[in-house]
Amino acid sequence: MEYVRLGDVCRVVSGSTPKSEVAEFWDGTIKWITPAEIHDDTYIVMDTERHITKRAIEKTHLTLLPVGTVLLSSRAPIGKTAIVGAEMYCNQGFKNLICSDRIFNRYLYFFLTARTNYLNDLGRGATFKEISKTIVENIEIPLPELDGQKKIVARLEKIEVLMANRKKVIAWLKKIVQARFWEMFGDPRKNKKDRKTSALENIADVGSSKRVFTTELKTSGVPFYRGTEIGQLAEGKLLQPELFIAPEHYQRLCEESGTPQQGDLLMPSICPDGRIWRVDTNRPFYFKDGRVLWISKITNSVDSLFLQFLLKFLFIQDFDQLASGTTFKELKIFILKKIPIIIPPLPLQQKFAAFVRQADAARCAAEAQFSALATLRAKVLQDAFGA
Repeated sequence: MEYVRLGDVCRVVSGSTPKSEVAEFWDGTIKWITPAEIHDDTYIVMDTERHITKRAIEKTHLTLLPVGTVLLSSRAPIGKTAIVGAEMYCNQGFKNLICSDRIFNRYLYFFLTARTNYLNDLGRGATFKEISKTIVENIEIPLPELDGQKKIVARLEKIEVLMANRKKVIAWLKKIVQARFWEMFGDPRKNKKDRKTSALENIADVGSSKRVFTTELKTSGVPFYRGTEIGQLAEGKLLQPELFIAPEHYQRLCEESGTPQQGDLLMPSICPDGRIWRVDTNRPFYFKDGRVLWISKITNSVDSLFLQFLLKFLFIQDFDQLASGTTFKELKIFILKKIPIIIPPLPLQQKFAAFVRQADAARCAAEAQFSALATLRAKVLQDAFGA
């Protein structure tokens, strides 16, 4: 495999920013991009958020980026990458690559996306890191013949399309559950269907855990979760526990105050996004007092899965009103106890819960497929670029 310098197969160019105070430079028809407009899933850039005038180009001496140019952010942060799909200009936060006929621009794009950590290691500067034109020109890239480059790109693009489709399915499944809740129960705050209501404290125990002191934490034993880990579990993420308590300590807690059971609800005290974990395991664990709130012993008239989604809806809509605090807002137990809960007929709650389980099963399958595709993508990148 031949390795070549990027400077031997590309022309590296940057840009600049027309003076913001000069009105005649702005609000024209000519595209002008900044690194902030490039995101993880950006591939081909067809338009920009801001546009400049011909006068700005003349006075600022900007370099035109032709179609096919590979954008590479060179600072704050280093390594954002995309391909120009229409002629445009850029600010000084780039070191862009105009490809010669020896290198396929999409092959270069995938190489750069695979080498983000390496690019950041090349950064220089005391205040913030930046890669210079010379640094970019001296980066070496494995370069097969054009046909070989295009075969690698074709495989990666196919994987990326499949990954994008899986992401859309996952997002759609989350939205459809929210829509189904709204359809079946309406806005629980307005209760236009005139459902029976009750304060949360009347249908469940609301509290937290027994205090576990820092000196009592161990490096092995029964997992101990803080608000961060509970939030991650609520998002369906797999955890590698970092903190533990001794098994005999856990046993004492079980005897003194009990421990969470399947179907109980746990949530960080700071959860404006409604991250509520419905406990789905019988494996022993414990959690931090105060920073994690615990809803247990839920009455038989309320399905815990329905209650989870109801509280999630309320927190997303009204967290600022429900939470309190001067430094940061968090839920307090006494406020949580008083939250009014609508209580539709149990069969209706259970019908919604069954729908959620079906959607969750489909989402888990889509997430597993996405994970497998991500692993395959990483392997293809490793094989092609040693990334």
